[in-house]
Amino acid sequence: MRIAQVSTLYESVPPRRYGGIERIVSYLSEELVELGHDVTLFASADSRTSAKLIAGSDCAVRLVEDTADPQAFHFAMLEDVVVASKHFDIVHFHTDYQSFPFARRMQCAHVTTLHWRLDVPGLEPMYRRFADVPVVSISNAQRAPLPWLAWAGTVHHGLPDTLYPFHAREGEHLAFVGRIAPSKGPDAAIRIARRAGMPLRIAAKVDEADRPYFESAVAPLVEAPLIEFVGEQDDAGKSRIIGEARALLFPIDWPEPFGLVMIEALACGTPVIAFGRGSVPEIIEDGVNGFIVRNEDEAVDALARLPQIDRRRCRETFERRFTAERMAREYVDVYQRLLDARAARRAPPSLVKQHA
Repeated sequence: MRIAQVSTLYESVPPRRYGGIERIVSYLSEELVELGHDVTLFASADSRTSAKLIAGSDCAVRLVEDTADPQAFHFAMLEDVVVASKHFDIVHFHTDYQSFPFARRMQCAHVTTLHWRLDVPGLEPMYRRFADVPVVSISNAQRAPLPWLAWAGTVHHGLPDTLYPFHAREGEHLAFVGRIAPSKGPDAAIRIARRAGMPLRIAAKVDEADRPYFESAVAPLVEAPLIEFVGEQDDAGKSRIIGEARALLFPIDWPEPFGLVMIEALACGTPVIAFGRGSVPEIIEDGVNGFIVRNEDEAVDALARLPQIDRRRCRETFERRFTAERMAREYVDVYQRLLDARAARRAPPSLVKQHA
């Protein structure tokens, strides 16, 4: 199958550190190549891939967005995708609704994975105008605000099975990994750890937009005993911090569409204590690979029950449900269904009647 993957340009593919969408595009592209497909990746020029790379910018646009309009790079790349579409069987967009006007001009099948939340005010009128565009959700919970979209499937994210090694032995600390933002709940994680009397290591990126929140709500708490802020980490750093942790804290305050760090923890064998919002119940099996809680009080209580969790079962959950190979195969199934539907629509009426 000739497949084009169209990434966002904010980070390289894969990103050097933080960058959820670009990481998933990388894992998916590499697995599709491994499965024998002819893959073309539209991404920034500093990306690294075994697929054919077509650059949409000279580098990750976050490196130049203070002096350039990042949307201009995306619009130019999407037009290039339209022009090249006759060379593909299917184009897979990861650029959210930016791709929709371009998708209608494609000369091949197409699908868009929606990586973001869908409950933001103002989105529904726009999506109503593009209700025919085939889309994929990354969790069933993500679909809830707009169940009437042209959903082609739900495909949970996956990671390469060798990316994070299994850690059979736990350390003494808890971990919070991801991004410093109110919706992610780092302040809640600090309060939970302090109430439990357990060390907490925070490995997180601080975007400039979230710096006021960090300075006012998080930094003062980081100065307390037991709390260590180690900043943004690469995969090796995350493997150590998550893999050696007694548990990952995931006290989110928003309907998380997926939550990649949860399956990173499971890959390491580390149980997850998560607030039961968004995709959490689709990933965490309460009492098996972690605990789903409603508030900080329940999270503190869950920490006392961590000995009930078998770290090998956490890893087994990852291997069974959240590998990149599984993700790639499920996307291939989506692609094939869309190709079959396109072929049926384009078939002469007499041929359709013969097969009816």
